[in-house]
Amino acid sequence: MSSLHRQCTFILLVASQLVFLAYYSFGGFQSVVSLFSWGTDPVWDYSKTHDVYTNLSLIQRSITGGKGLPDCPEKSPYLVGPLAIHFERVPPLGTIEERNPLVQRGGFYAPPNCVAQHRTAVIIPHRNRESHLRHFLYYLHPFLQRQQLQYGLYIIHQAGNETFNRAKLLNVGVKEAMKDEDWDCLFLHDIDLIPENDHNTYTCDPNHPKHVSIAMNKFGYRLPYNTYFGGVSAMTPEQYLQMNGFPNEYWGWGGEDDDIASRLYLAGMRISRPPLSVGRYKMIIHQLDKGNEENPRRFDLLYRTRRTWRRDGMNSLSYTALSRQRLPLFTNITADIGPAPTERARRAGARPSGGVMSTSGHLLPQAGTQPADR
Repeated sequence: MSSLHRQCTFILLVASQLVFLAYYSFGGFQSVVSLFSWGTDPVWDYSKTHDVYTNLSLIQRSITGGKGLPDCPEKSPYLVGPLAIHFERVPPLGTIEERNPLVQRGGFYAPPNCVAQHRTAVIIPHRNRESHLRHFLYYLHPFLQRQQLQYGLYIIHQAGNETFNRAKLLNVGVKEAMKDEDWDCLFLHDIDLIPENDHNTYTCDPNHPKHVSIAMNKFGYRLPYNTYFGGVSAMTPEQYLQMNGFPNEYWGWGGEDDDIASRLYLAGMRISRPPLSVGRYKMIIHQLDKGNEENPRRFDLLYRTRRTWRRDGMNSLSYTALSRQRLPLFTNITADIGPAPTERARRAGARPSGGVMSTSGHLLPQAGTQPADR
């Protein structure tokens, strides 16, 4: 009996460890349950993909040119599902223009045969990523047109050689984009991520901020942790202001995504997500850019999010718009966002290594951990 008892105890111990590993590997209880449940979402076969320009000619042939157009359907009839994404050749800008004749100067588009039900501004922080920009424009324009959205693409270029500040550039982009149009959805988009399924609609959840890039190839098409909010996210203007936008003080790589996830919870909201089978993205592989090195202050900033989120954000944004260019495929806004903290201030603000507990309850990695590409 004692031998049988020891065997049962051992089996229970191993089983409990496997459950524990599954829980954290797949992003929490809800994600584990979803693995064993029958959902209504389609199971996509990503071995069978379509060219990103499939069905675009059907939209071009259906131009009516008159007033009194009907409303676009809630689900576009032009969607094709999984897309073939390749980065071997960088497409010329002239080729992208030729293949997207309905895109207006400034990167604006509205369906020619119906009235769009959604108006989306896509805001992309940028500096020294010209090849990434061309891949992005080549794939995203037809992707959005098939969804029958009214949209605009805004490239927010950081002027000068100061340390890169992604979150502050996104604040600049939101403020500048809202000068053009009463956008009802703001898509905050890294330039190196390309969506792989056009059923991943670029519209907002009216109730909660939406994290969209939940299944990147660099993470094995899984969510790395349950409060992850990096890459591509979407909010209504009201949600953006409710959380006071993004923090302005994160210079360099790291930390701002966890800060944003914390502040949306502090503002009384939660994260909404599409199904894993739909929110798939392919990343353009690259190294960290010069001027976008790891931010040594990120742990200290995260530690203080609960105290600072109401005063660091859209209500404290300061910048100078140096130029606004309506180019054939996008609106380019060049902004001077000011100087980064001095090296002395950075050293003074850095916390000891070893990791800290974020306000969202996750133990953040040590300063020496491998960063994600951006």
